[in-house]
Amino acid sequence: MPQPETTATPHRVAVLALPGVIPFELGIPYRIFGMARSAARRRLYEVVTCTPEPGLVPTDADFPIMVERGPEALAEADTIVVPASYQLGPVHDEGRLTAPLAAALAHARPGVRWVSICTGSYVLAAAGLLDGRPATTHWSSTNHFQRLFPAIAVDPDVLFVDDGDVLTSAGVASGLDLCLHLVRRDHGTTVANEVARQSLVPPHRDGGQAQYIRRPVPEPQQATTTSARAWALGRLDRPLTLRELAAQEAMSVRTFTRRFREEVGVSPGQWLTQQRVERARHLLEDTDLSVDQVARDSGFGTPASMRQHLQAALGVSPTTYRRTFRATAGEGEPVRNDRNAEDAEDAEDAEDAEDARNAEAARNVQNVSTARATRPPRASSTAVANSSTG
Repeated sequence: MPQPETTATPHRVAVLALPGVIPFELGIPYRIFGMARSAARRRLYEVVTCTPEPGLVPTDADFPIMVERGPEALAEADTIVVPASYQLGPVHDEGRLTAPLAAALAHARPGVRWVSICTGSYVLAAAGLLDGRPATTHWSSTNHFQRLFPAIAVDPDVLFVDDGDVLTSAGVASGLDLCLHLVRRDHGTTVANEVARQSLVPPHRDGGQAQYIRRPVPEPQQATTTSARAWALGRLDRPLTLRELAAQEAMSVRTFTRRFREEVGVSPGQWLTQQRVERARHLLEDTDLSVDQVARDSGFGTPASMRQHLQAALGVSPTTYRRTFRATAGEGEPVRNDRNAEDAEDAEDAEDAEDARNAEAARNVQNVSTARATRPPRASSTAVANSSTG
């Protein structure tokens, strides 16, 4: 719940800069928390940067940074943020803390709130803070992260995971999403929205990491189903049967299905859906076609079918995806083809809102029966309701 207006000491945030830290991610906590103000313009957070060994800290850029505070600053923190570093060594490779890092983390007080940005999650995991909990990290590291820390419930799709006193974010800019979420959680939507406005970022982003991952069609190889795939890619706008695909390789349906899965890793039907999702993404990003036309041209037939598949694959609706990626015109309004398209998108927005309400109701029911008594309710970027309408 948002905290009431008081004259108490600001919430203390310590940002732990490790060798190889990424400057952009190191600056996110100060930018977001440092701008949060109460209605009386009082600073709501005090942000300090520290490091295990004070002095020049190398970064992944062509410059180091001077950090004067040592790990003692962690002892005074209410929240500790660990940004990503490219020099984690045994932490990343073996899942264990180095002696200096373990000594630094030992300064933290019991009950402190832990936050990681991107692969900073490896530090929290190596410290045992994520065992038995849900967490996320950059999408390119989720498989390695899960293998290294099997006791963690890794969610590769969300922008962040809020598990009460331990929060993890996905890659890079999702640190903005997580820090804004914390401001919203601590002090309410109005404060978080004002910080977002000042930072020129959206108060809340829909969906998760899946919508930002490019999945290009593999280059044709010497494989027995290559011709069928090339043939299908030129006809995605119409219904395609398994028998038609098999005929392109002069195979039986059974043989074609088996060899297709061996070569591509998924069934022909799953592959077709993936390619249609990619086609729809391209058309939504780069054309002015209406949602109805995009659905037809990508082979989904109807907007409802396309919406269902994009929700499953990307976690967002066609309208939301277009708003995120489509070039805008005028005063930031999405480009629209005609009035019918606008009406269709308005209707889809209403459906999205209804889906969100239904999902939230289902989560509330589940939380009643499964929430841990010792921990605040968890949340993720795809489970946070669209309450931040700045």
